[in-house]
Amino acid sequence: MVTPIYQSSTFTFRDAQHAMDVMSGKEKGNVYTRHGNPTVRAVEDKITELEGAGDSLAFSSGMAAISTTLLALVRSGDNIVAMDSLYGGTFELLRDVLPRTGISVTLVDGTDAPAVEKAITAETKVLYLESPANPTMRVVDVRRLSGLARVRGVLTVIDSTFATPVNQLPLALGADVVLHSATKYLAGHSDLVAGTASASSEIVTAVRGFRKILGGVMDPHAAWLLLRGLKTLSVRVERQNRSAMELAVFLKAHPAVERVHYPGLTDHPDHLIAKSQMSGFGGMLSFEVKGGFAPASKFASSLQVATLAPSLGGVETLVTQPATTSHFWLSPAERAKAGISDGLVRVSVGLEDAEDLIEDFGRALSGIA
Repeated sequence: MVTPIYQSSTFTFRDAQHAMDVMSGKEKGNVYTRHGNPTVRAVEDKITELEGAGDSLAFSSGMAAISTTLLALVRSGDNIVAMDSLYGGTFELLRDVLPRTGISVTLVDGTDAPAVEKAITAETKVLYLESPANPTMRVVDVRRLSGLARVRGVLTVIDSTFATPVNQLPLALGADVVLHSATKYLAGHSDLVAGTASASSEIVTAVRGFRKILGGVMDPHAAWLLLRGLKTLSVRVERQNRSAMELAVFLKAHPAVERVHYPGLTDHPDHLIAKSQMSGFGGMLSFEVKGGFAPASKFASSLQVATLAPSLGGVETLVTQPATTSHFWLSPAERAKAGISDGLVRVSVGLEDAEDLIEDFGRALSGIA
């Protein structure tokens, strides 16, 4: 009933010929856990089924999945066009690391399709998207943008962590590679760090070679925990979808809240796009507290049911200020350009009763007056 944990760094051969056959791929087998592991392979197979992909790879973190995938798809002299509203770690990779290898990066508003198309040049090899975006909750038109990229011979890579395969299937929308920080919703219990990448078998084979060299492979025990988390993925996400909508409606009506960012609200700028490509609007939302940083900090520190902590996607409701955590290393100007105000609060809705969350948020908001 439960997949075993193959907690082994290495695997044995029958003889020298067997070793050569396995190393060359002539015969299936395991060599070394950095190359592959039966428990890790089991979780990769499940992710492949969930995403409707040709194959998948599991990594030691979401950032390992992102960085390894991009390094496998581009080389010195190539260009990446990426939306400017991204997770802070991804933004740092694009801003600080990849340019040192000779890879140029062009940042553009992902919700402006003409601007994205204009940014693509002959050197562009990858269009990098994140939808819904962290933490602004903007939603990009995956069908349209991946179509624009495809006619130019550009691969579309998308981080779909916030949506999960339950709410969105980017490959079916035209994307070439879908990435997840499996730490979040896929695992769902705040007890492991992992990442995944899913694509065609051809693309995954190319990325697998880089994973072997760079070494960011998932640990067998983490893979086992992820397999456990995946068993409850749909029921968790469906509950979080409902509770997030209830909380968003409450916050929208609260006098201490400037605005709420949740694609399920009809006044969200990307609501119609989200409705067309997502089966649920997710458990993530963000909102801006009137008065800016200080009132937002007081609110976040006053919660009793929700917890002030980074990360997301677990069974617990987590609240954070991106300016102090996920986007701390961006300059104020970079945060402002990405739509991240100092008073912005990001919420990962857990499995608590929605009424309890609404009462908790209402009490904390009343206390900042």
